[in-house]
Amino acid sequence: MHKKSNIMSLVTAAMIAALYVVLSFAINAFGLASGAIQVRVSEALTILPYFTPSAIPGLAIGCLLFNLLSGAAILDVVFGTLATLLGAIGSYFAGKAAKKVKWAKFLVPVPPVLTNAFIIPWVLKTAYGLTDAYWYLFATIGIGEVISCGILGILLLFALQPLRGTLFITK
Repeated sequence: MHKKSNIMSLVTAAMIAALYVVLSFAINAFGLASGAIQVRVSEALTILPYFTPSAIPGLAIGCLLFNLLSGAAILDVVFGTLATLLGAIGSYFAGKAAKKVKWAKFLVPVPPVLTNAFIIPWVLKTAYGLTDAYWYLFATIGIGEVISCGILGILLLFALQPLRGTLFITK
């Protein structure tokens, strides 16, 4: 049983990584996956650690792969992936709190919004030479993250809630 659980966790992480990459490329067709104004809809998946810790490596690997495959600067590859990883870890812990306090489900998307809003403006200025003010980029990235994580992510969380035991390994 333990070996089957490990395989399922690996498959879950791989599926989430693949979904992150596909969604990122899809929104990139509209020019919204990178830059000063971005709504990377794949970031809505950062609520998935609420359901399974397997989502944490899946999200980080998905972000890493998209950044590599889309030709992002090395600082973006490293720190963009780090922002998604830290956000996913934060969502996992917010999800643990939400199991004790029902309204705390609304806090699950907060960590990825904050990590991206703080880290990505620095990446854009340092790696790509954007001359916009840090706080302007903080606002534009933050708004994009609120749309993708806060709105789409919460909708996804509530849509997946009834399927929790079917879709995700619960321990």
